[in-house]
Amino acid sequence: MAQSKTPAKRARIAEANRLRNKTYKTRLKTSIKKYEESLKQNDVQAAKDNLLQVTSLIDKSISKGILHKNTAARKKSALSKKLNNMVN
Repeated sequence: MAQSKTPAKRARIAEANRLRNKTYKTRLKTSIKKYEESLKQNDVQAAKDNLLQVTSLIDKSISKGILHKNTAARKKSALSKKLNNMVN
């Protein structure tokens, strides 16, 4: 455990950040699962709506520092590719 004030405070901040990031990541994963479920059901309109929601959450995660921009770009690309393969 931390011996002085500064490391103890950083540990508290890190724990708070971990919990906050966990909620955003959970929300993002749930949204992605919802999108993939609409793809499985061949519901194009619902998939498009869900894709917009997922990309919005991914972009918010970038701005909050939860996801790296390259990771987010890779996720968005893979998700949109799935929709394009289904439509075409």
